Amino acid sequence: MMQGDLVVRKSYRGDVVFRIQDADQQRAILKGVEFRLLADAPISDLQRIEDLHLHRGTVQSLLKTKESVKLLELYKRTQREKMENGLPFDRDKMPYFELPGKVLHLDGDPAYLRKSMSVYGELRIPAEGHFVNEVDMAEALYRLLPLVKPDIVVITGHDGLLKHRPDPEIHSLNNYKNSINFARAVRVAREYERNRDALTVIAGACQSHFEALLHAGANFASSPKRILIHALDPVYIAAKVSYTPIKDTINIFDVISHTISGMEGLGGIETKGSYRIGLPKI
Repeated sequence: MMQGDLVVRKSYRGDVVFRIQDADQQRAILKGVEFRLLADAPISDLQRIEDLHLHRGTVQSLLKTKESVKLLELYKRTQREKMENGLPFDRDKMPYFELPGKVLHLDGDPAYLRKSMSVYGELRIPAEGHFVNEVDMAEALYRLLPLVKPDIVVITGHDGLLKHRPDPEIHSLNNYKNSINFARAVRVAREYERNRDALTVIAGACQSHFEALLHAGANFASSPKRILIHALDPVYIAAKVSYTPIKDTINIFDVISHTISGMEGLGGIETKGSYRIGLPKI
């Protein structure tokens, strides 16, 4: 096994495809290809995957990702038509311009950040992305929020329950790799803007402490059932917020049920959108 190889863990029945980040003769450090997951495993437990697109779970994930992006494109068109039908003027004689909500995306993984920025670009969402280690995210937001002035903040990266913890201890932030860092970053965002409709905060990664992130001030967070979440799930929610008109409340059930991870992976509270139109179009 070598750095860069695609592998699955035999002990987990090959449920998730990883790429080897580092390895010696005994153990390997792994990073999920589609899921925000860091892990380590004995070399003897790994099986090489020659073609990513032949792995059933990855194929299903890729299909769901494409479906999610198509649904977002459809949602954009629907919201635009809805907005146009409600205009008090003839849009042909008086063209308007659009202002989707602006996203500031902090990610603890550069590869996932690149994937996320690609989706924002495909959907024409104004977004600024920064690779920031989870422990440094709170400090980064102190600096970035006044400069970027976003409508939506995404705080994500890697997380997870520490191994061999009894069930009652899942409520302690000390038993998570990075939930405490995400919570600190969320609190910084809320110190900057207390109104949850003026600044939408989406926070968390795989198995994050959902309740703590909501309590800190997030509008949407992972993970209610402490499951793995797909790398692009926070992006899907951010896109939905970006293209929902400011006078409308986002349908919580609709937005979460159409993420790849679903209700077990993400949850949230009632939140207004960030999409605006303006006149005249130049």
